[in-house]
Amino acid sequence: MNLNVSANGLAGLKVMVIDDSKTIRRTAETLLKKEGCDVMTAVDGFEALAKISDQKPAIIFVDIMMPRLDGYQTCALIKNNPQFRNTPVIMLSSKDGLFDKARGRIVGAEQYLTKPFTRDELLGAIHRHVGAAA
Repeated sequence: MNLNVSANGLAGLKVMVIDDSKTIRRTAETLLKKEGCDVMTAVDGFEALAKISDQKPAIIFVDIMMPRLDGYQTCALIKNNPQFRNTPVIMLSSKDGLFDKARGRIVGAEQYLTKPFTRDELLGAIHRHVGAAA
């Protein structure tokens, strides 16, 4: 990866946020843009998949509970595509259950954040997963 996640922040890092909640999308987008990220959003998995193949984000945050295509299905589709297999996927959920976390791992998610998430949790996930790949 040619992304520079370092002391100069996350300038230009492509981040995808998939959530059917406008509030969550806007919150994540605002926090990430302040750090210099190039943020794309989608309301569900179908919209996201088209944008992912077009924009090639470095990391993807995906809500579990969404209409049409839920977060688990979306994550599985991303991870089953050889082009995006190594793209980190972070699950977002208002539930903090062991079953949900285990199911996220099964479909290939790197991490699980409980909503409402904090700025530090979002940035920590990016540094943990994209920083290691850079």
